Amino acid sequence: MSMEELIDQYFRPGRLPHIWCPGCGHGVVTGCIVKAVDKLALSKDEVAVVSGIGCSSRASGYLDFNTVHSAHGRALPVATGIKLADPKLTVIVVTGDGDATAIGGNHLIHAARRNIDMTVVLYNNSIYGMTGGQYSPMTPVHAKATTAPYGTIERDFNVAELVKAAGATFVARSTSFHAQMTTDLIAKGIAHKGFSLIEVVSACPTSYGRQNKMGGPADMMKWQRDHGVPMVAYEKLSAEDKLIKFPIGLLYEVTDAQEYTEAYEALIAAAKGGK
Repeated sequence: MSMEELIDQYFRPGRLPHIWCPGCGHGVVTGCIVKAVDKLALSKDEVAVVSGIGCSSRASGYLDFNTVHSAHGRALPVATGIKLADPKLTVIVVTGDGDATAIGGNHLIHAARRNIDMTVVLYNNSIYGMTGGQYSPMTPVHAKATTAPYGTIERDFNVAELVKAAGATFVARSTSFHAQMTTDLIAKGIAHKGFSLIEVVSACPTSYGRQNKMGGPADMMKWQRDHGVPMVAYEKLSAEDKLIKFPIGLLYEVTDAQEYTEAYEALIAAAKGGK
């Protein structure tokens, strides 16, 4: 299916063009989500997309699924309620680095801990882009932001390791440059039974690139190309190279962990049976 056909099929009529800045990677990531849904041949009525607040969270307004644009940092508890109410739904959460790891950080940890069956696509542009370029928990240390004009001194989260430690059973990373990989990883995350997180490094030329002198949108895409290294190759890098590059691809997967909604249904059945 061509991109034009995908837009006609999966986007709400009259909602485009989008409001993302020129060169922003979020449109690419959103396109990867619909390609993954199409790849799995899911009905739109079978899919619920939940977002919080931020640049990435605008995606739910464009997509023609069952959607909720929730409060800042609250996408995961809303998605949890949806999944518990109707476990048959495919639940996808679109969120940003600030929305998921700052105000929503506690929800992220516990959704991963529960291993509830949902797919979180975390658009990581390393900045609060929508509200003026403040640094987020995933802004690299020493990078500049409007709230860190001399560079942030706070160490940034490695969100993949964070959710892995919390109990997520599918963890992956890609970039908006590696669009085919992103589509494939999102599709695998959706098919996985349990909590899946796909971090997608996305360019923000306006709020992050300008402050950190990274050049224009094409330069930021080239940076992703040159610094995102497939996991097999990454493991062979020197310790020095690992400090400036990052692994992409499937980072971690567990297939035999108990999924939360199934455990909850079993608990209800046991309670009704008096056991």
